[in-house]
Amino acid sequence: MGIIPDDGKSLPPPGIVNRNSFWLGAVGWFSAMLHNGLNHRPPLKAGVHRQVLLTTIGWFLGYHLTKYENYTYAKLDRDMNEYIRLHPDEFAPKDKKTFAEIVEPFHPVR
Repeated sequence: MGIIPDDGKSLPPPGIVNRNSFWLGAVGWFSAMLHNGLNHRPPLKAGVHRQVLLTTIGWFLGYHLTKYENYTYAKLDRDMNEYIRLHPDEFAPKDKKTFAEIVEPFHPVR
């Protein structure tokens, strides 16, 4: 089953490049840089395999976090639309007013 229930499987997948993937990938890369720096190793040259691994893990986690986020928002939208459909009297359309009816008449003071 995983994190997302079966009714969330019908949603379209998020894009590979999204903000959560980018940020968590950057956090993974930065954590590898920080680890190299704390161990007095050249930050960019040492442990390139760890840099790639942590960036990939962060990207993977960001992708699945985005999938869960999309599912949560879709579920909230579905519930909200269902509530609006069941209670139309609480969401009656308002009468349209012109801008002149809303704004008070202007009287300049000299």
